[in-house]
Amino acid sequence: MTQTANIFLSLSIALLAGLLLSRLAKLVKLPAVTAYLISGVLIGPFVLGALGVPGIGITSDQIQGFGLISDLALGFIAFSMGNEFRLSQLKKIGKRATVIGVLQALITTVVVDIALITLHFAMPNILSIPAAIVLASVATATAPAATLMVVKQYKAKGPVTDVLLPVVALDDAVGLVVFAISFGIARSLNSTGVSPLAIILEPLIEIVLSLLLGFIMGLLFTLCEKYFHSRSKRMAVSVTFVMLTVAISSLEFDIGGIHIGFSSLLACMMLGTVFCNICKVSEELMERSDRWTTPVLILFFVISGAELDLSVFASLSVVIVGVVYIIARSLGKYYGANISARMTKSDPNIIKYLGITLLPQAGVALGMAIKAIELGPDGAIVRNITLFAVLIYEIVGPFLTKIALTKAGDIKEEGHRSAREKHQKKEKRS
Repeated sequence: MTQTANIFLSLSIALLAGLLLSRLAKLVKLPAVTAYLISGVLIGPFVLGALGVPGIGITSDQIQGFGLISDLALGFIAFSMGNEFRLSQLKKIGKRATVIGVLQALITTVVVDIALITLHFAMPNILSIPAAIVLASVATATAPAATLMVVKQYKAKGPVTDVLLPVVALDDAVGLVVFAISFGIARSLNSTGVSPLAIILEPLIEIVLSLLLGFIMGLLFTLCEKYFHSRSKRMAVSVTFVMLTVAISSLEFDIGGIHIGFSSLLACMMLGTVFCNICKVSEELMERSDRWTTPVLILFFVISGAELDLSVFASLSVVIVGVVYIIARSLGKYYGANISARMTKSDPNIIKYLGITLLPQAGVALGMAIKAIELGPDGAIVRNITLFAVLIYEIVGPFLTKIALTKAGDIKEEGHRSAREKHQKKEKRS
């Protein structure tokens, strides 16, 4: 079988597995995104993929070739998140979302710092101070992909959802800044000899350049869209500019000892923000692009599940630190959102349920963990703990998000019906 055939076979297996398991998940009222992740684990290199039989599972080597799909999916997810920053909407909740987004992230960092540093003094051979500090900064990140999928699947709408999406989007920027500071402190403690100026400047430059790139691409997108009138071509332009922004975001270079890079998440988020605020038909185009990207997003979550490293459970020290990290981060997110929502005099449902919806963690946290590998042995610990937490959060988090949004009244059970069910109901009436 040719390499091309192998790729298509693996992708079709991933897509089919995700779709079939999502039907089973619906019977037990689990979110589809949880089913996609679990199906990825089942067909991944630690379960069926370990058999090495073509057409049954996905191996580690095959996963390495799927990075293009993950990058593209994250670009569209960030683009959709940018739609939550419409000025008309931000005038109502902008200040509240900003305060909650920043404060809950900082409170989470402090809570995890305290828990992990305490663990260090109790068990110094398991976790070092630098690793504890970096892990606490990784805890700020929330996965926008899983949250957005739950919101879309159940058509969630209400005060909690209105604040949730901007807060999740803000987490990336806040998380990058907190990680930059914590990573710099950890490196100085390890005395690696890396320039302190570079450690501080690189993440800040990344944020500024990414937002600038997204702003420019958003202006060009709006200008280009005016020359096309059919819906199909306008949708094609949308796909083109998201792909182009992701491509440019992958560029890296060095200037005077400072490494220059971009965040595709921030760039695509700004692309969506600029476009939705200056284009009159942005809502229609956003909706159509969401429909086009559904198979890509399913593949993204299945592949993400297959990438989860189950070997982290083999180390008792990783499990111990991982459990402490998960408990501390969960408490930090919940009470951080609760306290900041009270400070901004938010709706009672926001105070009560928002923190639960902020638990999912994946892409941005994994990116931070990969960067942390530069710390050597401490970085390896950060990576393993992050993998452990992502495995738990990505499977449990979407389910908890659904429960929280349902109890808050943002998800109406009668509002979630398949097209077939609607058609059958229509036939009965006639």
